[in-house]
Amino acid sequence: MSSVIQDSEVDIVIAAVQPNLTTFFEAWRPFFSRFHIIVVKDPDMTENLQIPTGFDLKVYTKSDIDGVLGATSINFSGHSCRYFGYLVSRKKYVISIDDNCLPAKDTAGSTVDVVAQHIANLKTPATPFFFNTLYDPYRKGADFVRGYPFSLREGVECMLSCGLWLHNADYDPMTHVVKRNQRNTTYVDAVMTVPLGAMLPVSGINVAFNREVLGPAIFPGLRLRKEGKHRWDTLEDVWNGLCAKVVCDSLGYGVKTGLPYVMRSDAEAGKALESLKEWEGVKIMDEVLPFFQSLKLSRTAVTVEDCVKELASIVREKLGPKNAIFTKAADAMVEWNNIWKSHAARDA
Repeated sequence: MSSVIQDSEVDIVIAAVQPNLTTFFEAWRPFFSRFHIIVVKDPDMTENLQIPTGFDLKVYTKSDIDGVLGATSINFSGHSCRYFGYLVSRKKYVISIDDNCLPAKDTAGSTVDVVAQHIANLKTPATPFFFNTLYDPYRKGADFVRGYPFSLREGVECMLSCGLWLHNADYDPMTHVVKRNQRNTTYVDAVMTVPLGAMLPVSGINVAFNREVLGPAIFPGLRLRKEGKHRWDTLEDVWNGLCAKVVCDSLGYGVKTGLPYVMRSDAEAGKALESLKEWEGVKIMDEVLPFFQSLKLSRTAVTVEDCVKELASIVREKLGPKNAIFTKAADAMVEWNNIWKSHAARDA
């Protein structure tokens, strides 16, 4: 199942939520320069973007979003603007890194090549049906342990690679306040497949996926606040990750987490107190986790599009009466599916 992924098959998508991207791009130049890059400017940003030269890069702005989508109820402000980049990409694979992240160092002091590691995660099989205690058996120096069924050793195709972060961890605002001086310094040199049926909080900070297959399930749905300018302000990526995991489980695909790491800046760390009393994410997650853990899609949903459509219907029926944001999320999921389908037809 493992195959070579060509540079021409990869897009790097950056959501520009700050105007000066000079430091960001210069730091990533050794790893990004040979790939095509899509930068989507936060539609609420009025400042001009500052981007150094020397990259194969296309910038999309609010006028581009409006021109492609026309009237839409989906909010692409803040970090959600990156989803527009996923839509307009024509590549099989997408890698997305937040613009406040820089390359990390591994335990040997070498700079981590985020692109290469994400590609390695996506091109080698995942093993969601039986947990391997040596983690990813396809990494150098590892294998399947004694007792691992040979019938499962071929694995399944990996659709989603969820990287991690050093320094400023991706906490909710309450944890940020309690541990405002704590930084994540632990580099765990491991990749693992998330088991079938297990949910995880996918973060859009450092992520890669098979756009060609999973694209319709990577959408901006649930929003807690209109602004969405800080990671702890929103659950759009976490909600999306839960939906994507259900889709992958239903269709027999895999999701990996662990390497690669990025170094995340302190830019947001001191601001969490501002929204502490307003953040409804804790209540939302307590409501949705049992829902996703028990959710089973029908066997008639045989494509990602089928799964998203059915999932949206179940969300509207089961969660909509509890909170209007779930109804809006279901509406956004259906609309995204339609947008994806129509955009793909135009590109065909």
